[in-house]
Amino acid sequence: MRYADRMNILGTETAFEVLAKARALEAKGRTIVHLEIGEPDFDTPAPIRAAAVRAIEEGFTHYTPSPGLPEIREVIAKYISQDRGLPVTADQVVVTPGGKPVITFGILATVNPGDEVIVPNPGFPIYESAVRFAGGTPVSLLLREERDFRFGAEDIEKLITPRTKMVILNSPHNPTGSVLTPKDLDEIASLLRERDIWVLSDEIYSKIIYEGTHESIATRPGMAERTILMDGFSKTYAMTGWRLGYGVMNPTVAKHVARLATNVYSCATAFVQRAASVALGGSQAEAEAMVAQFRRRRDVIIEGLKAIPGITCTKPAGAFYAFPNIRALGMKSADAERVLLEEAGVAALSGTAFGSFGEGYLRFSYANSVEQIQEGMKRLGSLVQGQAKAAR
Repeated sequence: MRYADRMNILGTETAFEVLAKARALEAKGRTIVHLEIGEPDFDTPAPIRAAAVRAIEEGFTHYTPSPGLPEIREVIAKYISQDRGLPVTADQVVVTPGGKPVITFGILATVNPGDEVIVPNPGFPIYESAVRFAGGTPVSLLLREERDFRFGAEDIEKLITPRTKMVILNSPHNPTGSVLTPKDLDEIASLLRERDIWVLSDEIYSKIIYEGTHESIATRPGMAERTILMDGFSKTYAMTGWRLGYGVMNPTVAKHVARLATNVYSCATAFVQRAASVALGGSQAEAEAMVAQFRRRRDVIIEGLKAIPGITCTKPAGAFYAFPNIRALGMKSADAERVLLEEAGVAALSGTAFGSFGEGYLRFSYANSVEQIQEGMKRLGSLVQGQAKAAR
């Protein structure tokens, strides 16, 4: 049997592959420190869980409109208006099962075959995968450690050609934890607003930020109409398995994205949408406490990494990832990932899982306890020390 050629250009997320390998080792009796998966290790707050249970018991388990329940779209519009300072109406909101449909559908609705899309590299691998699937050409925007993995308008301008259709932004950033400054956003907006270029702004980590407050490029003059803003509930409220995200965009794009939703999955789950209203409208104390824990864990893992000879690491400003430079160890990133898991029992991701410019780095998720993070750093240090002795 022959399969469609388009399947050859779809990428994947290696985090799930590494997780499967780690689980297989655990099944054989190994103890593994899990620093690979980008998932909060906290439970979803009780009021959100209760709202979902209540909705199920009330029989709220049927189809909803493809763009989402009108009431949750109103809640999200109000939230974004207040949180971002961006006036939004419900017809600009599309509710989706997780954030990835906003990425993929937003690209499918705006990018034609042959168009170019500027994507951060290293960056979330689904960006490039979705661009290629739409027939577009991803153009890598190199993020440099010496600039704390931030970039500015001048970096984007060098990559713009007559075929450029979209620029993808992700701040706070996966895998580096970098955060674009207000000045960065101002300059990028000034560059793009005069050009016929879309922006896909992935803001899924908007509430996991350690200094200052999150800002969106959509708030800059002339940018709301051309920006597709993606956010969701997975990271902020520890709702990864609930699968609920949303996009905010101009009403015309919203209609296109909703039509894609109709064709692919019909609608997001009814009772999960009901629970989302409680997440956004209720107390934020648990979400804020979770961020406080991430801040503490960030400090612990950065201290641990910097204590290991040959490893350097910039301090993440947001999200829950550390992206240390391991070039001094003399190993390719993929080899370091494998050796670290198989010999030290620490699951992490190769920097190249996030693009070719991730070579020489590893990604550690510090969405785990302080004790586990310390154990992981201890094992990493022992491994590095042992290899140094073997090399002498």
